Formats: sequence, structure tokens, C-alpha cells
Amino acid sequence: MTTSRDRFRLGPALLFCPADRPERFAKAFERADAVIIDLEDAVAPAAKAAARGALIESELDPTRVIVRVNPPGTTDFASDLATLSQTDYRRIVVAKSESVKRLQKLDPRFEIIALCETAKGVAQADRIAALGNVSALMWGAEDLVASIGGTSSRKPNGRYRDIARYARARVLLAAGARGKAAIDAVHLDIDDTKRLSIEAADAAASGFAATACIHPSQVAVIRDAYRPSAKVLAWAEGVLEAAKSERGVFTFDGRMVDEPVLRHARAVLRRAER
Repeated sequence: MTTSRDRFRLGPALLFCPADRPERFAKAFERADAVIIDLEDAVAPAAKAAARGALIESELDPTRVIVRVNPPGTTDFASDLATLSQTDYRRIVVAKSESVKRLQKLDPRFEIIALCETAKGVAQADRIAALGNVSALMWGAEDLVASIGGTSSRKPNGRYRDIARYARARVLLAAGARGKAAIDAVHLDIDDTKRLSIEAADAAASGFAATACIHPSQVAVIRDAYRPSAKVLAWAEGVLEAAKSERGVFTFDGRMVDEPVLRHARAVLRRAER
């Protein structure tokens, strides 16, 4: 059975780009697998009208464009959708997704990536993932922590606090339960490539389809983290080949192999193809 997760073939590195900086669009497209043109937090209120105009005038490949729109129920959200109706861009990230009813009522022309970045949004992740017009879930740490009165999503050592880790896991599980893709949150410390690499590798191993990023320099780090090593790829190919002549559970390279392990191997090959 083909799922939304299987159809999410944009690649692992999704780069945010402010909609009011059209001079950056080309570079973003050159670097990343897909670009998230941002009409929300990256654009000041006074610049949103100009940003929408820049989006209308842009000539980007719509298959690699995602547009982050403002939260449902706001005037800016209505203006964003009216703008997109004048373009060929149909894949949107809905900021601060919380209301199942509001998401359900959106224009069916749009494919939704629901950004669960508030306490209410994370709590509703299961129901949001069940919507037919939602193809993926994404989560955000900073807005989440702010929504519950916190001041930081990370500890002094750079690791996520427990509340952020819980939200990350809950969104991933909600997406997986419904066969939808899950997108990992951005890493705000651009210079901390070590932590980004660790988290992106964990995201790939855990089942995330992609990781969002905020700077072109982060793209290569994310791609490397998602790309299976030669050793892992050789194991996956070998175990799947061995399975062709085996029945049920068998041993390969000293490890017991059953169907879940074979599914892991298939996932490795899918990642290598992207």
C-alpha cells in the first residue's frame, strides 16, 4: 500500500527562505532538496504584502516549493491562500496547526504539511495526521516551549529538554500511525554542525522523512546524515538478497533476521535512492 510517507520524495534537506527576500530564492533552490518559502515568522508584518507579491512574481519549480502560511483564523492566513491561488504552488506548511476543523475545511487543492508547534497542536497531532488533506506533520521546538510559558527548548549542553523530545516523538508517532511523513525541526545554532549532524542522523534512523533547516550551510550536513554509509548499504543489499533463498527467520552476519529487520533494510535502500 502506498502511503503519503512513500510519496514524500522531496529529499532530506528542506531549506527555509523568507518570502520577502526573492534575491535568495535561486541560491536556496541550488542548495536544497526543496525550499520552504516563508510567509510567516521570517517576514515582518509590514513586509508581508510585498512578500506575497514576490511569491506571485517568482518562477520556481512548484514540485520543489513548499510555502509556509500564517496560522488559520488570521487575516494573514486568508491573504496567503488568496495569493497562492494566483500561483502554481499547492504544497503548504500551515503554521501553528491546532484546529482539526479548520484544517479539514481548507481548499482541497492544497496539500498540507501541518506544523505542530504549540501545546495544543502537539496534543492534536493524532487527529491532525488522520486528515486526508494532510500529507506530513512537522514539529517546532521554540514556539512549543513558548506556548507553555518556557524560555528555552534546549539545555546548556545543546540537547533538547524532555518536553521537546516528547513533542518530537509524539509527532513522529502520530505521522507514522497514519502513514504520513514526518519532518524534523530546524536547528537554530548555525555554527553547531556537530549537534545538527547528530540530530539529523537520529532523525533518519528514527523514521523522519526530512529535516528542515534555516541556512544553506546546513544542507550538506543533513544530507550526509540521512545518506546510508557504504557499510550499512552493503548490509541492506546483502540481507535482502539472502532473504530471497530463506524461509522465515534466518541468520545473516551473526544477527537474527525477521520481517522487521528486512523492513529496516528496505528503508535503508529507499534513503539511498533519494
